[in-house]
Amino acid sequence: MPTRPDFIYLASQSPRRSQLLEQIGVPHRLLLPDAQEDAEALEAALPGESPTAYVQRVTALKLDAALARLKRRGLPPAPVLCADTTVALGRRILGKPADAAEARAMLASLSGRSHRVLTAVALGAGRRRGAALSVSTVRFAPLDAARIRAYVASGEPLGKAGAYAVQGRAAAFIAHIAGSHSGIMGLPVFETAELLRGFGWRL
Repeated sequence: MPTRPDFIYLASQSPRRSQLLEQIGVPHRLLLPDAQEDAEALEAALPGESPTAYVQRVTALKLDAALARLKRRGLPPAPVLCADTTVALGRRILGKPADAAEARAMLASLSGRSHRVLTAVALGAGRRRGAALSVSTVRFAPLDAARIRAYVASGEPLGKAGAYAVQGRAAAFIAHIAGSHSGIMGLPVFETAELLRGFGWRL
């Protein structure tokens, strides 16, 4: 059994991921990009890339960048956790909307339909790596234009994959979920705990 570290690094600005780690009792410190790092560039999709390949590739790139950041800053060694979430309508990847108009278009495309939410997780320490993927299905109720406009006006869809947050007001739109609620939020707790156990945590 590997020796359990005292804490892990979370290379994510998402408060929800931090809250989910707290929920399962994992002490963590944030390891965020430097000002000169172009973190958004890592999230660009390749032509013809499937949602599964995309989210796994982006998460691996995030982990590479975070491990390099840890070494560059000379911080105490500890495992580094990264994650990425994407919404997929068929093979179409719905990332973070660029503006309110794109958010409205995304929500209109999800209205009354089922889509997938994929969250990839990666954990690394030195040369050791572990990875997992959570795939959930979400069905939205039909949404009329007024309801979509009101939700977008709240500001909640901006910065969210697929233009919605399951833990926010959009919960009222969701008719059915099959899969991991925490995975839809951005960090699948079961899969994350499995990875952490491989690095010495007893969860």
